[in-house]
Amino acid sequence: MKAKDLMIHLQEYLRPDNTLKEAVNLLRTAKRGEEKVGVKGLPVLDEKGKLVGMLSMRDILKVVFPFYMTMMDLGDFTWDGMVESIAKKSSNRKVGEVMSKDVITVDEEASLMECVDHMIKHNIKRLPVVDRSGKVIGMLYERDVFFAITKAMLENTGDER
Repeated sequence: MKAKDLMIHLQEYLRPDNTLKEAVNLLRTAKRGEEKVGVKGLPVLDEKGKLVGMLSMRDILKVVFPFYMTMMDLGDFTWDGMVESIAKKSSNRKVGEVMSKDVITVDEEASLMECVDHMIKHNIKRLPVVDRSGKVIGMLYERDVFFAITKAMLENTGDER
């Protein structure tokens, strides 16, 4: 099985100049196939269609929980509604400011083993799939890889003893 066999064809993506408000709206309503189910991350493409980053739910959570907060005793510094307040103030920040810029991709001809290898080694849950020219043509999600593997596990091959 190859990446192209499991990938979801790219339907929606973000631009670096999108606001976080626009981004979260798209994440919440993005299509997977024909269904609007929302996604946990989307590729970020520049005006020429070149992959420049990924924006995930985790990237957005990092915006409302800045790194310096991990060095403090939060009980002394937080107030009720703090996260919501930071979220509102962050809604006009640009995707390009907070996206992950180091993106692992796989070629459309990559084997399932190579895809799993990238996901495990780099602790990622989605992989942009690129064609020979480097253009993003789809997304491979951990869930779809998992279901392909479990399907193989559950098939009765007649080899068991």
